[in-house]
Amino acid sequence: MTIRETMELLERTNLSPYATLSENSRGRDREEAQCDIRPVFQRDRDRILHCKSFRRLMHKTQVFLAPKGDHYRTRLTHTLEVSQNARTIAKALRLNEDLVEAIALGHDLGHTPFGHAGEHVLNEICEDGFKHNEQSVRVVEKLEKDGAGLNLTWEVRDGILNHQTSLMPATLEGKVVRLSDKIAYINHDIDDAIRARVLREEDIPMEYREVLGNTTRNRLNTFIHNIITNSQGKNDICMSQEVAHAMQGLRGFMFKSVYTNPVAKGEEKRAMELVERLFYYYMEHIEKLPEHYYKMLGEGEKKERVVCDYIAGMTDQYAIAKFEEIFVPKAWQVNK
Repeated sequence: MTIRETMELLERTNLSPYATLSENSRGRDREEAQCDIRPVFQRDRDRILHCKSFRRLMHKTQVFLAPKGDHYRTRLTHTLEVSQNARTIAKALRLNEDLVEAIALGHDLGHTPFGHAGEHVLNEICEDGFKHNEQSVRVVEKLEKDGAGLNLTWEVRDGILNHQTSLMPATLEGKVVRLSDKIAYINHDIDDAIRARVLREEDIPMEYREVLGNTTRNRLNTFIHNIITNSQGKNDICMSQEVAHAMQGLRGFMFKSVYTNPVAKGEEKRAMELVERLFYYYMEHIEKLPEHYYKMLGEGEKKERVVCDYIAGMTDQYAIAKFEEIFVPKAWQVNK
């Protein structure tokens, strides 16, 4: 018996009857030999962690565009907080922690530079639209490894695709990540907004603080305990009605007070114009794309989809650098 087979036996013995077992995965699009040490979801987690798209998240906006401070969240730290929340819940419910972590680490790989502002622009100007969850799946299926993709299991890709509020994953592990994403961004966005002096703790309506708590720590504790308590012994992941209502209200408050706040979002319009101009430039000068993107055109990919792929993969600073390279005049120099 290999180490992997021993670990799969431990899953059968120890995990909840509602957990997704590694040995029962629907598999990968391309068959490959099993690892002798790692079950399939652990292997997927490792592939995501080591891919280039994951590393680029450290230089992509979460909420505050290019903030001057070392402690504001980036898309990478958001991803890590989602993963930690999800693993805590999964472990308590005896779900598959490897699957939860793989989905959490991969859920935002397709995010654009400048956060949802970049996503909004590409969705408006691309004929087929643009959604970051769909792009995240495209990253792991097509764009990573110079077109080979990461060849992840069906369950991980399903969780990545369906992590948004309007969608629902097929596994309980995916449902854990779906809620953990909301818990993470509501709480850390409040923390960052307070740090940026856009918001004060006492600005949060008392009706939500009374239910959820008066600090980020207390709110996280409330959310996680509530999900665990209300999901134990069930083939579902859920909250109490009171906490779910408070979370929805707090999310609405954040959209009104932070996500559309002119102070917090003061540079967003210019960032959106930057993304738009880059899109139209590369549509008109498609030969300027890097070679591995350009060759996708010969494989039947639409031009605007490939341009979206390239722009969506940019970090904030790389997008700014490309904009300056293309559109900002340079000082005249004499070669000596």
